[in-house]
Amino acid sequence: MSRFLFVVPPLVGHVNPAVGVAAELAARGHTIAWAGLPEVVGPLAGPGARVYRCEVAAEGAAVPRPAELRGPAALKFLWQEFLVPLAEAMVPGVAQAVDRFGPDVLVVDQQALAGALVAERLGLPWATTATTSAEFTGALDGMPLVDAWISGLLADLRARLGSPDAAGDLRFSPHLVLAFTTPELTGPIARPGPVRFVGPSLTARPGAAFPWEWLDRDRRCVLVTLGTANPDAGREFLTACRDALRARSGWLQTVIVDPGGVLGDPAPDADLRVARSVPQLELLARTAAVVCHAGHNTVCESLWHGVPLVVAPIRDDQPVVAAQVTAAGAGVRVRFGRSAAERVGRAVDTVLDDPAHRAAAGRIGAAFRSAGGATAAADALDHLLTTAAREPR
Repeated sequence: MSRFLFVVPPLVGHVNPAVGVAAELAARGHTIAWAGLPEVVGPLAGPGARVYRCEVAAEGAAVPRPAELRGPAALKFLWQEFLVPLAEAMVPGVAQAVDRFGPDVLVVDQQALAGALVAERLGLPWATTATTSAEFTGALDGMPLVDAWISGLLADLRARLGSPDAAGDLRFSPHLVLAFTTPELTGPIARPGPVRFVGPSLTARPGAAFPWEWLDRDRRCVLVTLGTANPDAGREFLTACRDALRARSGWLQTVIVDPGGVLGDPAPDADLRVARSVPQLELLARTAAVVCHAGHNTVCESLWHGVPLVVAPIRDDQPVVAAQVTAAGAGVRVRFGRSAAERVGRAVDTVLDDPAHRAAAGRIGAAFRSAGGATAAADALDHLLTTAAREPR
């Protein structure tokens, strides 16, 4: 069989979808390896995962982003202080992984640009895994200067670290782009090319213990989470959520995920639990609504379960994903920085009481499941492998 090298950034939300695809390929007899940060990839990919270390601590790559950054300033920081330094730091490790592992195909996360650079330079077939749909829907329309600036950064990376004669956008493989969503959520896409919509790639993953007996069958459960990338953000927003939902404890129970401990460590009671982490996939199967930051993974995992959302985007792709949720009718948007308890409470009431939101979430969830997930992604990679084998290098 063949060998696939997955190239991923040190971000849990970007590794998780790839884990399911890698597991499906391994079940078909292919050999899998990873290029990334072992401390992040190893616990998610499971015991025995072959992980080739890529350094990510070059100057600027690990700089924490100020929580107050929004809009173009946040986007500039993301590219200038994280994505470009990350690519520069990872290229040597990815090249070494290719040399030692000898992959037939590279499977490259959209934010792990080093994988695309090395694949181009060595003439290897590669596929993009897109863990957010924002890039497909004209997210930079109306911002031509920002778009041109990003294009300039990519061109400079290619000139220094890739194949200067190559063309195309490093964020989109010319061979295959795996989008972990479907048009039922994204709407029409603005990106031409070999995009394969496979829906979310969900697989069992390590999770925190949870007292399932705590859940009250006579009350609906609401999950509040700002994802793993915002551990210290959102004290005011999480406080507003806590107060709004506790006021509805007669008919709701609330679970708040607070990895940074910004709410302290309140003792759990019959109405509210605050936890550093939860087994999110399992909990979503018993959840009536989700309040979140519109992170792509949380949104898609919620909708896969048919759960409507209250979305409060913070930055990056989140406003785009939030707009997709509301346009599809699967949720309500509130402002992250200006949502008092009363406003959050009204939004939760809306998604719980209006059956149209749950119906839309269910429709999107059905589309996600029919798209095939990890199985469809593995099918597309198998096809790429077959096609690449027929093409001269």
